[in-house]
Amino acid sequence: MDRLITICAQAGIAEWVCCPGELNTPLLTALAQCPSIHRWQVQDERSAGFFALGRMQATGRGVAVVVGSGANAADILPAVMEAFYERRPLIVVTLDDLEPAEGAGAYARIEQDGLFGLYAPTLTLHMPCSITELPDMVDLCRDGFPVHLRLCCVEGMRSTPTATAPEVADAPLRPLFRGSLAELSRLLHGEAQQESLVLMLGALDPDEQEAALWLARTLKAPVVADAASGLREKVGGLLLDGGSDLLTDAPPRYVLRVGAVPSFPFWRALEEIPGTRVYSITRAGFAGLKRDTTVIEGEPEQVVKALDDVPHVGDPANYLPLGRRYAGKVEELLLAYPESDAALIRAFSQYACLADVLHLGSPSVVQLWNDYAQHHVPTLCLHATLLAGGSDGALSGFLGNCVDASYSCALIGDISLLRDTAASQFLPQLAPGKRIIAVLNNEGTGRVDPYLDSELRTLIAQPLTGGLREIAAMIGADYYSIRSEADLEIMDGLSDDALALLDICPDAEQSRALRHDLP
Repeated sequence: MDRLITICAQAGIAEWVCCPGELNTPLLTALAQCPSIHRWQVQDERSAGFFALGRMQATGRGVAVVVGSGANAADILPAVMEAFYERRPLIVVTLDDLEPAEGAGAYARIEQDGLFGLYAPTLTLHMPCSITELPDMVDLCRDGFPVHLRLCCVEGMRSTPTATAPEVADAPLRPLFRGSLAELSRLLHGEAQQESLVLMLGALDPDEQEAALWLARTLKAPVVADAASGLREKVGGLLLDGGSDLLTDAPPRYVLRVGAVPSFPFWRALEEIPGTRVYSITRAGFAGLKRDTTVIEGEPEQVVKALDDVPHVGDPANYLPLGRRYAGKVEELLLAYPESDAALIRAFSQYACLADVLHLGSPSVVQLWNDYAQHHVPTLCLHATLLAGGSDGALSGFLGNCVDASYSCALIGDISLLRDTAASQFLPQLAPGKRIIAVLNNEGTGRVDPYLDSELRTLIAQPLTGGLREIAAMIGADYYSIRSEADLEIMDGLSDDALALLDICPDAEQSRALRHDLP
């Protein structure tokens, strides 16, 4: 087991998230003997996976998770799927019998080979084994996708003390970009200066943001920036307010996307807009659309440097004036409906922007933030449950991201919180700090047609039936009910080591009225 830990350390893996299980004893014993490895503890595999995902977002390193036996291993699948689409090296380690009873239905055993399908290939290792039989973890982490290590162990196997503690290396450098820049370069120097081009920014890691921001300021084209890009508040007058709606009504000739797949409805609408040519610069390498597009896979900094002389493209279609008029109308509606979900999100964002880490924890919350949050003060937005479209692991991902932050805020949905209460097991393991968990308790407002039959609306949205006060008590957080902007003033008075749950309860009628009155 010590050899496995060593080759993982050589690939930059400094953290292991450990779930309990009797079969895991040999590996957990070996990990306990390694002072250079940080060990996190949690009983729930789903929370373990998303906490590891948050740590990878925060550090840029791979993280290993030791999961329990039997069907417990399957509980980490949602996090594996998310790591796959974010292209992060989540290493899932399961232990099995030396001679698995394949297909026998043995007690507390499942068939582990191919457990995670296309999202994480299974590499089976018969333990103990020589160093030459172990996989090249440096190469696997450089590739960036999740991997499932299945360790088949002799019954009663024990770990011997390690002679020397492994040294943790830096994360391996990612490969150079793949794809031709010739067509994109010709476009930027030619047709894009006469026809409309829009820059769309998806989620970006912190080390990807500088290159994307330089590109935006150089092109001077309208920008539609996802909150998770970290640049929504930095592009200034280039930000196209209401861009998703405006572009759906009047599509541009070209779209250049940088980063992960954007969350905007307009991006999904591009499936049915063949007249718009789409180019993507993305570390993960996914096109994000089923139609024909041009994808350049690699680090944005490398790709932008290779583009060399990037010209000013501007806004020949005059989208930006339309966006400013749209923004003015939104401001009027926020004043008219001060207790709507949009107005409360705006008010919360004006406080949360001061946090060291801001985490948005579900697709619906990200869309509301994109549309209504303030965009004058720069914020750092990190989120764990967006690309795979689920609402799992929001709280775990937040805690993984804010381990080293003295002040952090999360905004998640009510159902997302209910699905991840096990994340509270990480709290005693974190350094002191002020942590605010804001829960949008809007009963599905804005996501479900209000004119549907009431039973059907409930089936689709399935709003939280119990109160959040009890959940706050369960995770050890102070509870605050938020129904107006004035209620948010409590955020300023919280102590430096406070753990608070804000129950944001918008007025459903005002929320519907605001959407009805939008241009």
